[in-house]
Order: sequence, then structure tokens, then C-alpha cells
Amino acid sequence: MALSSLSKGTYSFLLFTYLLFLSHLSNGFYLPGSYMRTYSTGEEIFAKVNSLTSIETELPFSYYSLPYCTPPGGIKKSAENLGELLMGDQIDNSPYRFRMNINESVFLCTTHPLNEHEVKLLKQRTHDLYQVNMILDNLPAMRFANQNGVKIQWTGFPVGFTNPNKKDDDYIINHVKFRVFVHEYEGTGVQIIGTGEEGMGVISTNDDKKKASGYEIVGFEVFPCSVKYDPEKMAKLHQYDEVPSLNCPLELEKSQIIREQEKVSFSYEVEFVKSDIKWPSRWDAYLKMEGARVHWFSILNSLMVIFFLAGIVFVIFLRTVRRDLTRYEELDKESQAQMNEELSGWKLVVGDVFREPNHSKLLSVMVGNGIQITGMGIVTIVFAAFGFMSPASRGMLLTGMIILYLLLGTGAGYSGVYLWRTIKGSSDGWRSVSWSIAFFFPGIVFSILTVINFILWGSNSTGAIPISLYFILLSLLFCVSVPLTLLGGYLGTRADPVKFPVRTNQIAREIPSQKYPSWLLVVGAGTLPFGTLFIELFFILSSIWLGRFYYVFGFLLVVLVLLVVVCAEVSVVLTYMHLCVEDWQWWWKAFYASGSVGVYVFLYSVKYLVFDLQSLSGPVSAVVYVGYSLIMAIGLMLATGTIGFITSFYFVHYLFSSVKID
Repeated sequence: MALSSLSKGTYSFLLFTYLLFLSHLSNGFYLPGSYMRTYSTGEEIFAKVNSLTSIETELPFSYYSLPYCTPPGGIKKSAENLGELLMGDQIDNSPYRFRMNINESVFLCTTHPLNEHEVKLLKQRTHDLYQVNMILDNLPAMRFANQNGVKIQWTGFPVGFTNPNKKDDDYIINHVKFRVFVHEYEGTGVQIIGTGEEGMGVISTNDDKKKASGYEIVGFEVFPCSVKYDPEKMAKLHQYDEVPSLNCPLELEKSQIIREQEKVSFSYEVEFVKSDIKWPSRWDAYLKMEGARVHWFSILNSLMVIFFLAGIVFVIFLRTVRRDLTRYEELDKESQAQMNEELSGWKLVVGDVFREPNHSKLLSVMVGNGIQITGMGIVTIVFAAFGFMSPASRGMLLTGMIILYLLLGTGAGYSGVYLWRTIKGSSDGWRSVSWSIAFFFPGIVFSILTVINFILWGSNSTGAIPISLYFILLSLLFCVSVPLTLLGGYLGTRADPVKFPVRTNQIAREIPSQKYPSWLLVVGAGTLPFGTLFIELFFILSSIWLGRFYYVFGFLLVVLVLLVVVCAEVSVVLTYMHLCVEDWQWWWKAFYASGSVGVYVFLYSVKYLVFDLQSLSGPVSAVVYVGYSLIMAIGLMLATGTIGFITSFYFVHYLFSSVKID
């Protein structure tokens, strides 16, 4: 008794200590985003530059592909994760120096006389509306513009602009005014230690340490303009020498034109403004949710579809199926035998409903890949909804999706081989199925990416995947995904397969001719799942191709749940309809009834390209857009098709498990 009470007391003490330790940790870390970094007055901070981007071409290019000023110590690339590389980000250091709480206007450099190639490149980037993307303390530069009296928020600033009266005259943005918002930080017993690029707060254990204070960067705005400098005066200046402050915008006569043999001088101004915004809230300005009513309308629209389909399923289960089964079971054997001769509808296909479908191996492979993609999507969206994948961590969302996909290879191999074994009744050929699962969807993705990559290489775009990254992705596939998929396949051979409740006849029953082709009903069924997500799809496409932040993952999680429910209901209803007309070939129809939503997503993407993305120019940009849209549509088709197929399989199994026909 004493020992028992002692162990309970020790356990309670350890639990209390653990919770106390967690409470201290919760004060030291901020989940969604990078670690906090504080700066002292006068401390130097250097901005970074990302790839030049445009909503007209969707082809990113390196910042230093244009004749911009380079840093004193040379160009150095920042460490990039897998997601950043795949997204075409190329983050480099820059000569833009900021000194905390010191307002200044400084000179950067003067270029050599522009040659023909540089002028042509600057004009092309200007006409294609390319944006310069700068980053300070992990915050992108934000710019506000007025269009038709509406204040619009952008990230980055343009390379240049065109004279509205003379289309041949282009001007370069060579002077930038930065406004940096800072919040004064004071902490007791906390020592702020700068570690690396982003820094982190380290909790000190000594309460008698002096009070530490500093400034946090909570906002970064940019105001671009063009100014014509006197080359002779600017030639006497050195980098970071002071220059007079300017009032932007200036008249076109005082702007720097892009022309051969012109020397372009670059300068910038910095203004620090104190702000009440605290560091954890500094991304709120970027993530302001617009169109909340539209998101709610999308959810309510989906709920209406769900309730409509749920009513149909309710009628099928409780009115039709249960009534028929109850009447059948109440009869004696002679009456059942007589009734068997008079059966109609789904009861007639009892000896064929579990007959092996055509291309059963392909079905098993696609279901296995669908399980893998569905699991990846659900886990990613759940983590993103809880703030684990903040846009402050660039590329983290895509990196997390790739890692999850690789790790879920076990589930893909298990489910695919399990279905194969259930259909075949044996484990013969499971290795071939496992290998096919491991390479089916990745093979499609690699094929499309290779075509896109050759096009991007020809355009010298930073969006092209480097050869080294290709080998890294292939290494991850062969060293992580393939072994896990084979392991899952082996585990699938050890599991007991699903036992079919009825026997399959040796001779297949002839399917009566239908008034309308069955594929028409299958393709039409995809409109209902598409109706639950097409509004959210618009926001997703806008965030990808128009450079906007997407962070309403809470809405997306709700839409995902509704999509799963609608896919399940649509597939069940369609499967029952086919069985009622004595069509026992339901396997593939159940898959494509919900999987056909991928077709509509691809068609909607094409519509978005033609009508909503009219600024996109050139065949190269169109091919890149269509290629990535095709990958998205195929992945969604596999995921939704798998959801519908699994639901229909267990529906058919339940339906015929109650039938007693020899």
C-alpha cells in the first residue's frame, strides 16, 4: 500500500513538473512562423532578394539577371529547402543595408553604360510586369496601389513602367523608399541572442540578469519611383554615401529612361516607424482574409448538396433495400426459390456482382495511390489549419507534402495489395502490384515535370528544376518511398482479405442494353463533388498564379470534409443505380463516379486560364500552367475516386451479405 501510494505521488509530481516545463516552453516559442529576432539601435540588417516574378508569364528569373547593384562581398545564395527550389525561389543577398532606427537616404551604385542586350531585357521585363521581391527579417516587401479608387495590396515592386503616351519609352525603378515598422521589445529575465539569419529568444534561468530590450521588425512597406541622376555627380559617390531625399512620384522628364549607353544610378531611403503591432501579429497584414462571405457560401452550398444526397441514400437504405431484404427473409425456402425466378433489379446480379473487374491490377494500383494522396492531403491541411505551415516558412507547405507522400508509401502498398488479394483470392503477383504503386503517380508527375523543365531551361528561368534536385527527388523515391511501399505490400499479403458474401457464377450474366450509355451518368456524377469545391478552387488558383497568400486553411479543411462526404454519397447512389439496371460491372464506375471531379477541375483550370488569367502571355507560360494543372487534376481524381470506390465496395458487400441465394 505504501509503495502504491508512493508511486502515485511520484507520478503526480512528475506529471506536474512536465506540465510546468511545457508552460515555460509555450512562452518561449511562437508556432506559426520563424523565431523572433530583436535588433539594437544602429545594428545593421541586410535585405534579401527573391526571384523576379510576373503574373503575365509565370516564369521566375534571377534578380541579378538584370543590371542591378551587387553586394560588396559578392552574391551569396541563401539556404533553400526542397519546396522553395520546386517553386522556383532563388533567394540571394543584396546591397540594401538597414540600420535599426536610423533614417537615411543613401547611394548604392551606378551601372556601366547599358548595352543593347541589357536594354532589351529591361524593356521585356517591364512590359511583362515583372516584380522585384525583397525580404527583410523574413517579411516580404509590401506595396499599396490605388486602382479605380480601390486600395490594392501587392508584394514587391515593378522593375519599371511604360510611358502611357509613348509606348516605346520605358523607365526603370532605381530609387526605392522603404518604411520599416518596428515594435519595441522589453523582457525581464530574458536574454535575446541572435542566432543565424532569423535568431531565437533564449530563456535565461537567472532572474537577476539585466533587463534586455530591443526592436522587432513588424512591417515592411516599399514605395518605388524613378529618378534621373547626373552621372558625373554620382560617379564621385561611394556606396552608402548620403544623397538628398526625394519626393515620389516624379515627372516623366525627371525619371530614368531605359536606353542604350545610359548609366543608371540606384539609391534608396529608409524610414523607421514605431508600431503597436506585436511580433506574433506581424503577418496579419499579409493574411487578411478577403471574401469571407464567399467561403461561407461555398460551405452552405456544399451542405445543401450533402443533405440532398443523404436523403437519397436514406431512401435507398431504409426504404428500398431494407424493405426488400425483410420481405425476402420472411419467406420460406419454397417461396424464396419461387421469388428467385421472379427477381429483378440488383438481386439478379448476385452471382456476378463480385466478379473480377477488367484491369484489376490497374484498379489496385490507382486505389493504392489514391490512399497515399488522400492521406497526404488530409494531414497537410490539418497541420496547416493549426498554423504549423505558415507562409513565413517559405516552401514548408510543399516540402511537408512531399515528405508525407513519401512516408505514406506503406499505406499505399498495403491498401493496393490488400485489394489485389481480395479480388484475386491469392497473393500471387503482389510484388508487381507494389512496384507499380510506387511508380504510377510519381512517374506521371516526373514525366510532366520533365517536359515543363525542358521548356523552362530553354527560357533560362529559375523555375526550372536543377539537375541536382532531380537526383535528390529520385533518391528520395528509391530510398524512402519504394522500400516503404514494398513493406506495405508485404504487410498486405499477411492480412486476411475480405470474404465475399456470395459465390460468383462461372458464366457471366449478360448486361441488358441501356437507353443511355453508362459513362454519361458516371461523368455527370462528378459535377456534384465539383460543386462543393469550385469556389475554394478559385482562391487556390489565384494564390498560386496571381502571387497572393492563401491562408484560409480552416475553410479548406471544412470543404475537404464535405468533399469526402459528397464523394462517398455520389458513388453509393450511382453504384446502386447501376445494380438496379442489372449492370454488375460497378468497380470502375464507382471509382470514376467521384473521380470524374478531376476532369471538371482540369476544365475549370482551363477556363481560369482563358477568362480569369488573361494577362498570361506566350505559349511557354500556357504550357507550364496546363502541365501543373494536369498534375493537380490527376492527383485529385485518384484521391476522390479512391474515396468513392472504398465506400461503394463496403456498400455492395453489406447489401449482398444479407442475401441468401444459392
